Amino acid sequence: MKRLITSTVGGQPAAATGNRVASLNPSRLDDVVAEVALADADTFAAACRSARRAQKAWADVPAPVRGRVVANLGRLVEANFEALSALVTREVGKTLTEARGEVQEIVDTCDFFLGEGRRLYGQTVPSEMPDKQLFTFRVPVGVAAIVTAGNFPVAVPSWYLVPALLCGNAVVWKPAEYAAACAEAFAELIRRAGVPKGVFEVVYSDGPNTYAGLEAGLREGLIDKIGFTGSSEVGARIGELAGRHLQSACLELGGKNPMVITEDADLDLAVHGALFAGFGTAGQRCTSLGTLIVHDSVLDEFTRRLEDAVQSAVVGDPADPSVLYGPLMSERFAERYDGFLDWIEDHHRVSGSSGTGRITADNPRAGFVGDPAAGLFYHPVLVHGVRPEDKIFQQETFGPMVGVTRYSTLEEAIELADAPGYGLSAAIYTTDPRKAFEFRRGTRAGMVSINNSTSGAEAHLPFGGNGRSGNGSRQSGVWVLDQFTRWQSMNWDYSGRLQRAQMDTLTISPDLDYRLDPE
Repeated sequence: MKRLITSTVGGQPAAATGNRVASLNPSRLDDVVAEVALADADTFAAACRSARRAQKAWADVPAPVRGRVVANLGRLVEANFEALSALVTREVGKTLTEARGEVQEIVDTCDFFLGEGRRLYGQTVPSEMPDKQLFTFRVPVGVAAIVTAGNFPVAVPSWYLVPALLCGNAVVWKPAEYAAACAEAFAELIRRAGVPKGVFEVVYSDGPNTYAGLEAGLREGLIDKIGFTGSSEVGARIGELAGRHLQSACLELGGKNPMVITEDADLDLAVHGALFAGFGTAGQRCTSLGTLIVHDSVLDEFTRRLEDAVQSAVVGDPADPSVLYGPLMSERFAERYDGFLDWIEDHHRVSGSSGTGRITADNPRAGFVGDPAAGLFYHPVLVHGVRPEDKIFQQETFGPMVGVTRYSTLEEAIELADAPGYGLSAAIYTTDPRKAFEFRRGTRAGMVSINNSTSGAEAHLPFGGNGRSGNGSRQSGVWVLDQFTRWQSMNWDYSGRLQRAQMDTLTISPDLDYRLDPE
């Protein structure tokens, strides 16, 4: 019998009163990874109240000591590295190589932020008055409600949870219910690292109850910051809800990420980048490649090489080291992806595999590893002849599908890259530095890659997008500190008299009419 995963309030398991769902292994649907008790909105609000009660005492813990808790978490993740990686592969279907990379990202994040506990710097600022000093301080926002997706079930949450806790906030985390076992394992490591009870709560819930819980928490003044990773559509609703309560949510949303292949590109290198960007994680990344924008002069040759690479890529059991990608994450995502396949139109040419849709005995994929009937495995799809008015061009297609279009001038390529209105990640393959810098300057994307994949974050660089991909907030590196702290200024006048800024300042009398003798 599978262990029942429940929410926590006050560091204790919450009553399992809601609906229960099973989290299944998407590569073997008969393998129930966990049973999850879904909480209602009242439980979410109760977790926020508990976090509110615990937050001030946690904020009073010196920041360097909080940094040691982050260090403890990093060492615990390292000690449990293979077990956590295997769980990620089992529950969400990532290849073991990618799962290990995801767990390493937690370690990297902890290694970066443990030092920030000693570098939550403010500034001493000179005053315009004598005998007066000005100071700035970073202070925690309070209670952060974090809602994350399951395609990166532990790495992306670490981008929020680690800096939020380091900065002295309490956290209520709502992970994806279809990745609940990964979330519960990561949460237990966080608790074991030394985070006090009540400071870190986990609530498993569905979308409507999560939204209602956020609304209740904001209405009661229990939530000071919302962090959300998910679709652009849901992110817009979260941002609107936060705005009604004079808050700015930290939104990391979807992407329709372009990759431009110039006439001078190293085509073999570009093929490797496109293959990983488009089909790694079965295309289920917010940074997955959406549309290839290829120069007219190399379109045919690049397409031929890419088609060969996609045709020969190994799909199947994610535990096999030869596999490029495994299953889609859950039946819900598979059903949604089936709808995206309906966007293929008569003017498109499809390649990349022996079929489209789900891989079955009747719709086989050459070289498949494992039993396709056991899981949610889908053919890779290249859609050629994509036009700017096509849905496939305009919308994120969360799955193993990449569109291909053409361009003549770099200006046209940049216009096509930005046309869908997203702005998360963009890449260009070129051997011409001028093109690289022109593309960087022209695109709206928050992250730009030169001769590299559209995917691949590092823990010390800002991560986030613009437009439909986010509201300009950033995760990772020192930049995320602005999401989980507020600047507080202080002036200290020790002159013994009232000194009024802009009124009682020393006056300087220059002679601005003076001119040098031209001789």
